[in-house]
Amino acid sequence: MDRFSSSVTYCICCFSDDHVKFFCFQVLEHQIKFRHAGLSAVQQQLIRETLMKWLQCQLMNNQPEKPFIRNKAAQVFALTFIMEYLTLWPKFFFDILSLVGLNPHGIDIYLRTLMAIDGEVVDRDILHSPEETRRNTLIKDGMREQCIPHLVESWFQILQTYQQSHPELTCQCLEVVGSYVSWIDLNLIANDRFVNLLLSQLSVEELREEACDCLLEIVNKGMDPVDKTKLVESLCQVLQSAGFFNVEQEEDVDFLAKFSRLVNGMGQSLVLSWTKLAKTGNVKEAADTLQAVEAKVPLLLQLLVHEDDDISANIVGFCYEYLHVLKQLPQLTDQQKSNIEAIMLAVMKKLTYDDEYNFENEGEDEAMFVEYRKQLKMLLDRLAQVSPELLLEAVRRVFTNTMQNWQTAPFMEVEVAIRLLYMLGEALPASHGAHFSGDTAKTSALQDMMRTLVSCSVSSYQHSSVSLEFFETVVRYEKFFLVEPHHIPNVLMAFLDQRGLRHNSPKVRSRVAYLFSRFVKTLHKHMNAFIEDILTRIQDLLELAPPENGFLALLTSDDQLFMFETAGILIVNGESPVERKQALMRSLLLPLMDAFRLLLAKLLQETEEERQAALADCLSHAVGFASRTSKAFSNKQTVKQCGCTEVYRDCMQTFLPALSCPFQRGVLRSSVRSFLHRMIICLEEEVLPFIPAASEHMLKDCEAKDLQEFIPLISQMTAKFKRQVSPFLQQVFMPLVLAIFEVLARPAEENDQAAALEKQMLRRSYFAFIMTIAASGMNEVMANQGAENIERVVFTIIQGAVDFPDPIAQKTCFITLSKLVELWGGKDGMVGFPDFIYKHIVPACFLAPLKPTFDLSDAQTVLTLSECALTLKMIHLKRGPEFIQFLQQEYLPSLQVSPEISQELCQVIQQPDVKVLKNYMKAFFQRAKL
Repeated sequence: MDRFSSSVTYCICCFSDDHVKFFCFQVLEHQIKFRHAGLSAVQQQLIRETLMKWLQCQLMNNQPEKPFIRNKAAQVFALTFIMEYLTLWPKFFFDILSLVGLNPHGIDIYLRTLMAIDGEVVDRDILHSPEETRRNTLIKDGMREQCIPHLVESWFQILQTYQQSHPELTCQCLEVVGSYVSWIDLNLIANDRFVNLLLSQLSVEELREEACDCLLEIVNKGMDPVDKTKLVESLCQVLQSAGFFNVEQEEDVDFLAKFSRLVNGMGQSLVLSWTKLAKTGNVKEAADTLQAVEAKVPLLLQLLVHEDDDISANIVGFCYEYLHVLKQLPQLTDQQKSNIEAIMLAVMKKLTYDDEYNFENEGEDEAMFVEYRKQLKMLLDRLAQVSPELLLEAVRRVFTNTMQNWQTAPFMEVEVAIRLLYMLGEALPASHGAHFSGDTAKTSALQDMMRTLVSCSVSSYQHSSVSLEFFETVVRYEKFFLVEPHHIPNVLMAFLDQRGLRHNSPKVRSRVAYLFSRFVKTLHKHMNAFIEDILTRIQDLLELAPPENGFLALLTSDDQLFMFETAGILIVNGESPVERKQALMRSLLLPLMDAFRLLLAKLLQETEEERQAALADCLSHAVGFASRTSKAFSNKQTVKQCGCTEVYRDCMQTFLPALSCPFQRGVLRSSVRSFLHRMIICLEEEVLPFIPAASEHMLKDCEAKDLQEFIPLISQMTAKFKRQVSPFLQQVFMPLVLAIFEVLARPAEENDQAAALEKQMLRRSYFAFIMTIAASGMNEVMANQGAENIERVVFTIIQGAVDFPDPIAQKTCFITLSKLVELWGGKDGMVGFPDFIYKHIVPACFLAPLKPTFDLSDAQTVLTLSECALTLKMIHLKRGPEFIQFLQQEYLPSLQVSPEISQELCQVIQQPDVKVLKNYMKAFFQRAKL
């Protein structure tokens, strides 16, 4: 090691190759980090000498090392400090400072080392073990006692000496001061000479941003509230005297962004001090602190309204908390009301888009403005809590003035006026008329604004942001139209023409398709007179766009889903006679069926894979559109009552042949399966004749995913129709179970996690299916499968309960076992089943929780244990004393359970309170696993 250390010393001091030096520092780092305790005192001394020798070399070199070498060296110095400061090297800092003096290269390493120590010892973002936390506390205590005043003096000397000649070193030093101030004695820094030096650096272009950050760290230091107020106030006085509060005269926006963070920190610190003082009843000090907060509001407003959004965003926290203070006051002064109005006007101004915002191709700048707008919305919401009347009146004034001149106003003014109206909906409590109900005096302001919005023709404004805001606001306040329905026709036309669904912006068209569906859902009762006119006008938007026509559709297929749902709602909820509803629904769905047949025929003849995929997508859309129309039906307006059963049966007949298509099976099966789910809900028993053929197709050439998605369909049908589907279920039960077994038995590569997850999900689906059958009361479905098959299935449930470490599947299996015991475990149950209970079900209830993988600290596993307990309870219910005797005399002794514990468990099982049994079982198995 001695020879090795000499070689390292030579390499890092004399070699010119940076990569060799870096490697040598990495070697030293490894020795210190992982082998330090095993090194002899001589070897440890050699490492110290190596580092100091390298540092000495730096002082003599004219050319400093590359930054990456200096950073690595600082890291090694810091690690050595952490290992040795408390024991072997208490004079670490004194040795370094006496060596480097005021040499710039040496000072650079010293400052980098301090930052590296901060990262290892102080940084709260780094997780430390309890042992490391104790060590770090001891290091900080030792530093406070032995060297912090000397370090602070060295920082002052560096800041004073190098602010002109080496601004980069000064900035580094400011960063060090900012990092250390949180845990050292504040008086060492917050004194006249230090603060004056920092303030002087606020006027030096290269230093001012770092000086601002440093002052912010000083302000953020945890302190007594009265002392904090004094500190902030003295700092503010000096800053104000030096002219820093004259924000309008400052042209350096980067500095102002830092300065606004400093002001924000000072403001938030004062608010926190006021909160603490108010809580503890210090009336005078709280009043003084509130006065200090109020004095900062003019500066807050200058920064909040600044044209640079970063500067404005940095002050939002203080503004928000100031409003929170006002909210808590029993009464507001005129000045405070004036402040609220000024903040409102600032927020309204800053919500406005600028000319450069790119609406059609939003990038990073646009995303940042959207986030900034969210912060402003928080302020608006808080303003509404402080003074809803003031906010309502301010918005009304801006909105009314803008709407009077919307034709000549810039788009950003029009957009923000409507946006403010929109934002009132969330900001104002319902008692202030947000829902157009209650006291007409309160609702009148919102109602007036909505009336103006829908009648002043602003929907014709030629800018996408205004168009979007118009429709968003119309839908936000859709209840307005319940009060004044005579405005509906005008708004409908705006939705349907070039202002909405036919707007030249795809973004607007897409959003309007969704908003139109919401508008119609709420107000369909007021649209009866326009239903057929609307359906005629949107007919071309409901056409299926075949993949080969090259025509760019106005709406995407996702947008068309909303249009089909809207059309369905209009037809179903209209007041037309049943025959008319039937005709309208057929004319809506027939084009989809015709297109589907043509496209399916093309797909069957297509050989090119890319074209097959495009055709399959189109077929999938057709099924999806038809499915979406069925969302319009309800318990009050069923498919049958509307006379639409036949047209949906026709859809079924049209779509089902796609299940046997050999190409693109995944896409086609998925869409048809989703349609069948909807039809089970809507068509009721009319769907049943289609299920056997659909099932046969879907069980052919199955993959795990196919089966996993098919099982919920069968389960849904079982739960809904029960006895009606019993013959079909008896027929399909074993083919389905065997298909599942076959897929689960297929070999898969050991590391194929996707395949393993698919099998796990299929297993869960299978167990859920058996549970549904057992719980549906259709005893005959499983009972008629033959003894061998029943045994095979029930064994898989036992296996699922015990062998697979999947608590979700295990819980399902225990629920199923409990149900089977209930069905077949009584005196008149299935022949031979009681014997099966004792041989297999009872052992499962004990073997599963005893498995090492059965984690009793996991919430899902505890739920499984509860079901396990309920299974034992059900066995006792069905078999009575015979079961208790079996446990006490045969089974529990076989597990080496003592007679006392056996008796205790049996007594708990016989108690009527199931909760007692669940708790006992948990304790029983926790003891057993010790």
